[in-house]
Amino acid sequence: MGVSIGDIIENKKLTFDEVSGKIAIDAYNTLYQFLSIIRQQDGTPLMDSQGRITSHLSGLFYRTCNLLEKGVQPIFVFDGKPSDLKKRTLDERREKKQMAAEEYERAKEMGKTDELKLYAQQTSKLTKDMAKEAMDLLTLMGVPVVQAKSEGEAQCSWMCKNNLVDATGSQDFDALLFGTPILVKNLTIAGRRKLPRKNIFIEVVPERINLEENLVRLEISQQKLIWIGILAGTDFNPGIHGIGSKKALKLVREHDSMESILKAIGKEIDFEPVENLFMNPEVEEVKKEDIEFKTPDKDKIIEYMLSRNFSIERLQSSLARAYKEPFGSRQSSLEKWF
Repeated sequence: MGVSIGDIIENKKLTFDEVSGKIAIDAYNTLYQFLSIIRQQDGTPLMDSQGRITSHLSGLFYRTCNLLEKGVQPIFVFDGKPSDLKKRTLDERREKKQMAAEEYERAKEMGKTDELKLYAQQTSKLTKDMAKEAMDLLTLMGVPVVQAKSEGEAQCSWMCKNNLVDATGSQDFDALLFGTPILVKNLTIAGRRKLPRKNIFIEVVPERINLEENLVRLEISQQKLIWIGILAGTDFNPGIHGIGSKKALKLVREHDSMESILKAIGKEIDFEPVENLFMNPEVEEVKKEDIEFKTPDKDKIIEYMLSRNFSIERLQSSLARAYKEPFGSRQSSLEKWF
């Protein structure tokens, strides 16, 4: 979900040739995408012969290989303990998943096959075991994994602000409120996508958002961007009914404090905890050596993925393309693998 400020934020569409460097990726956000998108026609997720869901592993492995092949060095950041302020959002998500599960069963009983996948996507659940499987696979691939103290996007943003990575990769705009200088969207879902309930396909491409350029264009500060999020609603507060990002932008331009804004619209909300969460989030102060890429273990990668019934031919092909050259060098050192 995240904060809805997309209608006031400008971005630049990119080709993958224009995307490079180290990018801290919000892992939970990404894995949820894979669990939602990678499904069979009836909405059933991919599974191995033991009934274990493998949609997240399929998306993670092949997309990571694609990124590495294109010169992108992904660093996956996993959420820690969620803030107490997020309880409302998490409860709402659980309720929506339950409702979607009920609608899925009704559609199944009525034979509405065109609706099955849509409802099934809304029931996606990322378990602790799935997150552990993803971490294990990335470690075998030599890709750095960071365990955040709390919010993954806050950790990604801190790493970007401290020049440990070149950008934050996420579908949500929360990273901008956390202060990431650069946000890259659609990094892990770029490609041809079908629109829900329509027989129409669109081409999804990476998008680059520069925080400072947007703040200058909007004539606001980082703190005022956070106020916009608070007024419109975030994962950590419900916002104020009737106020979207455009109306919030007008208000923060007219006032120099949240107290003044709230007085002007006749509302009272406890905004300070949310403001503080975005301005001073809990993060792990990782160092450069903590996020170095390591030599992948090709044999164990294949063994791990074969145990989930993936095709060895496709695995070897993807690995050969991903690791044709070592990071930061033109000299191939991994050809002996194949």
